[in-house]
Amino acid sequence: MKRDIVGKLAAELTLRRDQVQRTVTLLDEGNTIPFVARYRKEITGSLDEEKLRALLDRLTYLRKLAERQDAVIASITEQEKLTPELEAAILEADTLQAVEDLYLPYKPKRRTRAMIARERGLEPLADRILAQPETHESLDAAAQPFLSDDVPTAEDAFQGARDIVAEIMADDARARDLARQQTRRQGRITARLADADKDPKQVYRTYYEFEAALRALRPHQVLALNRGEREEALKVKLDAPGEDITAGLLRFYPPKRRSPFADQLRLAAADAYKRLVAPAIERELRRELSDTADGHAIGVFATNLRALLLQPPLKGYTVLGIDPGFRTGCKVAVVDATGKVLDTATIYPHGPQNRRNESLHTLAGLVQQHGANLIAIGNGTASRETEELVAALLRDYDYDAAQYLMVNEAGASVYSASPLARAELPDMDVTIRGAVSIARRVLDPLAELVKIDPRSIGVGLYQHDVDQKALGAKLDEVIESVVNRVGVNANTASPALLQHVAGLGPKLAERVVALRDAEGAFPSRLAVKQVKGMGDKTFEQAAGFLRIPDGDNPLDNTGVHPESYPVVERLLQRLGLALSDPDLDAHIRQQRAGLDVPALAAALDVGVPTLQDILDDLSRPGRDPRSELDPPVLRSDVLKMEDLQPGMILTGTVRNVVDFGAFVDIGVKQDGLVHISEMADTYVNNPYDILDVGDVIEVTVLQVDLDRGRISLSMRS
Repeated sequence: MKRDIVGKLAAELTLRRDQVQRTVTLLDEGNTIPFVARYRKEITGSLDEEKLRALLDRLTYLRKLAERQDAVIASITEQEKLTPELEAAILEADTLQAVEDLYLPYKPKRRTRAMIARERGLEPLADRILAQPETHESLDAAAQPFLSDDVPTAEDAFQGARDIVAEIMADDARARDLARQQTRRQGRITARLADADKDPKQVYRTYYEFEAALRALRPHQVLALNRGEREEALKVKLDAPGEDITAGLLRFYPPKRRSPFADQLRLAAADAYKRLVAPAIERELRRELSDTADGHAIGVFATNLRALLLQPPLKGYTVLGIDPGFRTGCKVAVVDATGKVLDTATIYPHGPQNRRNESLHTLAGLVQQHGANLIAIGNGTASRETEELVAALLRDYDYDAAQYLMVNEAGASVYSASPLARAELPDMDVTIRGAVSIARRVLDPLAELVKIDPRSIGVGLYQHDVDQKALGAKLDEVIESVVNRVGVNANTASPALLQHVAGLGPKLAERVVALRDAEGAFPSRLAVKQVKGMGDKTFEQAAGFLRIPDGDNPLDNTGVHPESYPVVERLLQRLGLALSDPDLDAHIRQQRAGLDVPALAAALDVGVPTLQDILDDLSRPGRDPRSELDPPVLRSDVLKMEDLQPGMILTGTVRNVVDFGAFVDIGVKQDGLVHISEMADTYVNNPYDILDVGDVIEVTVLQVDLDRGRISLSMRS
């Protein structure tokens, strides 16, 4: 059945109908969102990635809703029970849940008490309860015609009849909606300790005696309650206003005061709610709470992951990476500015071996031999002890040119044992690969972090508890968005990075690298078309995001799409400039202020947004958007928690942002917490509006709790 999905989308998203129609057509033709957002602005009205994804998500839902409406109408038609009113109600339903509510009375069910009662011939008695006739007939007399071997007493007859009435009430879409809305408004979640043995560390102590209004629950509370319940430490229950809801049911099926069946109707309504409606609504609303909390947690992870992937690369350094450890030692790897491994070692500076002097001598030799000018230390076990060792190395051996920084090592061990790591570093011990990963994360965080399952990176909130499929899909979106925003060097990128370029995918990425390895570097973007399986459509999607530095055509190292190269030629002709001019970017910047861009776009037969993007790319060729962000904090000495005093002002790096604040690395063993109330002088509602992972900020020490290993920080003036 035909529906105006485009019109609905336009109204909901406050967009023009023709704008939505053109955008939907682009998406239906298989164009990727990064490509559409960057290179089809004239068609979409310059919708950005966020708006395009919102449109696609809603489009997908509305199409799924339409399919379900059609399937439900077909099913009810087959049963010969469809009425014009019911069909209209189904078509007007604007959620899948509303459609399912309307379908419930006609949905095939497993054998129910009402079915058994109908088989015993009790439906006419149920009809009388619903009709509420005002007679002087006794209940025993009314039940008499329905007695049999299966229904020996009047009470048995009325019990069966009430089962039928209760199911009719419970299947009524109005009843479901009433119960749902009143429970949302007045329902309360309670939690109690179920088994102390299941929570030996008292992780869920906050929830041992917990009660909160359903609508006041925060996402992190929902996730904690779900986990505690799953681990059998907590018993969680939804308390609803049952009496009010039952009274509401009786407004739809009102008892008549003079009918002998009035009490039977009241009993049926109470049973309908308690036995059939309440459990279903509790499951539905608990699932709704969980879905909302999942969505929030996934959004938190996505926000933090985006910020982490956009960390500025530190180019031109020779990096000595250290993966700290106690018993098995610290693994060390030296990589050059391109990420090539120059040397590796294992040192044992900490207990139980305590070979500190020997370890210092080894590190000094590696720094001197390879000219390492930056040391990257993983922030896991033994990290602060290793930081003290490195600070001593820089101090005692007088390496003024070298500095160190702490690196989030989450996922390094996962990468070390992965097939990708075995392919990249085949002759290297699995434990050393982690040190290589830590070193390379400094040179290009994006290129290295895409090799790791993002769920292992650890910048989220309950990321292992949420819907893993939805989380994976969202994180893939984030990686795709960041990779295409930054651009990828087709001559150096790994398959793990290339597979996220719009249109490519894992197989084509491997073929790109295989051809590059076999025949050498690609001289141009067009040369990438030689890759087996790289059709015109795929190349169109990917080309603008691939970079060829020092290739045949300078435009191949910009965001200008090959389809726009003729436009660039006409533009430069008009401006009296040449692509080969080494100062082309400076000349473009000088002339740009005086250009009438709309008139120029019309003369060049190109859209204004595309021309603006071309001018941006020509004025800043090879620009990396990450370079505009704060670089990480480099250190040369170390602080201990004991050194901290209230009032100290320090520079730190944000490691994680969560609902209640942000964790900041200030160069001591434990990250400090800036609570949401300490993020600004004014009220802060959302910490994600204030900070991103990787931000470098100035903080004041408020309090240091050495026993609990906690540091309270403030950003307030």
